[in-house]
Amino acid sequence: MKITGLLALSATALLTLSACGSGSGSGSTASQSGGTGGAGGAGTPGLSVASTSLGKVLVDRQGMTLYVLSADSTNTSTCSAQCLQFWPAAAPGGTQKVSAATGHTTTPDGTAIATVGGHPVYAFSLDHKPGDVNGEGISEFGGTWYAASPTGQPVTGKASGSSSSGTPSSSARYGY
Repeated sequence: MKITGLLALSATALLTLSACGSGSGSGSTASQSGGTGGAGGAGTPGLSVASTSLGKVLVDRQGMTLYVLSADSTNTSTCSAQCLQFWPAAAPGGTQKVSAATGHTTTPDGTAIATVGGHPVYAFSLDHKPGDVNGEGISEFGGTWYAASPTGQPVTGKASGSSSSGTPSSSARYGY
């Protein structure tokens, strides 16, 4: 099952790279991050809370689920350029119904990223509509990805359609 996910991620990477054309620079990643970036929806909050099959989670302006990476530490993102193609950084901005302090930091390549409760938050390129939680429990880029709760903590539940056999045993040892 994990091979299927990796194949899907690889196909998405190829499509993303071909769609990006010849643009370069780290700034283009954040501004094309599936709507988590700045200008669109100026009247809407940057981060808010919505219900999914995992319960209440943080979402971006378009209602897409946001995730935390177990490899990150307080106000420190470990997700660099290749990682950001699959897990775009959520842009810092206004919030609504978020139960923890919000702020921002930068990724290793300098992309601004929102933090909630000190945890950097990301969207997932294979979530296609609001309510999708396809990134839950994926282990890649040095850690495991979990939907972010309204406090910024990982939601470690089972989504409908996700495999419980892929749940890593390391879920209790990340350094938050």
